Amino acid sequence: MNHRFQCQCGQLVGEVAHTRSAIHAICYCRDCQAYAHHLGQADATLDALAGTEVVGTHARNVSFSSGIDQLACLSLSEGGLLRWYARCCNTPLANTGRDWRMPYVGLVHLCLRAGGAPLVPAFVPLQMHLETASAQGTPPRTGWSQLRALLGFMPRIAAARFTGSFRRTPFFTATGVPVVAVRVLTAAERERAMAAV
Repeated sequence: MNHRFQCQCGQLVGEVAHTRSAIHAICYCRDCQAYAHHLGQADATLDALAGTEVVGTHARNVSFSSGIDQLACLSLSEGGLLRWYARCCNTPLANTGRDWRMPYVGLVHLCLRAGGAPLVPAFVPLQMHLETASAQGTPPRTGWSQLRALLGFMPRIAAARFTGSFRRTPFFTATGVPVVAVRVLTAAERERAMAAV
């Protein structure tokens, strides 16, 4: 069964397929924190330890059904992750790499909880705590569950280079170019966002 996602104002709507094959994590990295602050969504996105809950999946499992004209993309730096959001209400949606041949998509929990829908049981329970050194406190330890999740998930993503399944993505064109222009934060914008972390 597919899981609906949407931005906070409801203009941009989509679905995630094969939800039980996704991985479920909280990332505490400074870049994710800065991204939330830049969009003005820190209170809604970051948990008590400044972590962002994400569901990782293959790009082919993500589709948009309406409001694609509201899709926007920014990056904190020239070589940084592509961070996709809804321009209508600044809802963070997803993170991807710049190389479409590695079709990992990290969907931000804020858009996945449309209408108050819980992430579990649609997705697997929380498996990983990432970049914990940047947490504002001490996150729980995940140990072997984190390793098992990565060993099961990453080979499937890496195999996309050889199978060609990376081409099935709503975030890149048929030639591997992002579907919307990527805006890289200026040095001043990045400094302000990092200072808020």
